[in-house]
Amino acid sequence: MAEAGLSVRLTQAGPIPLDVALTCAPGEVLGVVGPSGAGKTTLLRAIAGLYRAKAGRIACAGELWFDSAARIDRPAHRRAVGLVFQEHALFPHLSAQANVAAAMGHHPRTERRGRAAELLRRVHLSGLEDRKPGELSGGQRQRVAIARALARDPKVLLLDEPFSAVDRRTRTRLHAEIADLRQGLSIPMLLVSHDIDEVARLSDRIAVLDRGGVRLVGSPMEVLRDPLARDLIGDEAALAPIHGE
Repeated sequence: MAEAGLSVRLTQAGPIPLDVALTCAPGEVLGVVGPSGAGKTTLLRAIAGLYRAKAGRIACAGELWFDSAARIDRPAHRRAVGLVFQEHALFPHLSAQANVAAAMGHHPRTERRGRAAELLRRVHLSGLEDRKPGELSGGQRQRVAIARALARDPKVLLLDEPFSAVDRRTRTRLHAEIADLRQGLSIPMLLVSHDIDEVARLSDRIAVLDRGGVRLVGSPMEVLRDPLARDLIGDEAALAPIHGE
């Protein structure tokens, strides 16, 4: 794995068991699935610097963010991570444009408004810049959250159940927009979802987690045809659409 991508190795016995070794290349979407309590969100929080594992190493884009042996632990605000949650967590009193601009502290103040407008255009929200979250639909709020994540000029994009709070029709539209958006991004992207159909559609590879450990990694076709994946994810894994078919 080239240093340009993301490399993660984390281990600990508890309180949350972890035995994870993963890589994700620039421009690649790595889907992360597994039963409830498998450690999916903990993995993303560790990458973002919001959780410190007892041992391991995290490197991204040639930067060392965490190395327990070397006693390196870069704080969250010094890791260029774009993080999108299930709940968009927008500032309710700020407009869409101001919410995005709030993530641009690393840019001169005079540039933030224009950059925020451009990012909102990329997620198809032109004309809605002045609306506050309460004036937007669920899908529109999640688009603002994605634009805000990209406003940090991230070296990795982490998506934690980003579509589960919207209805299926909106979710389908967001899937198409994410697939389109990723074409212009050359950073690693991790997508955590309980929806195996979603992961199969959007990911280049899938990692199956269980009890904090990586049990299987492969293409959507390889993972969805594996009996272990069906045991851990459920019978719907066998029915999900597979790339190339």
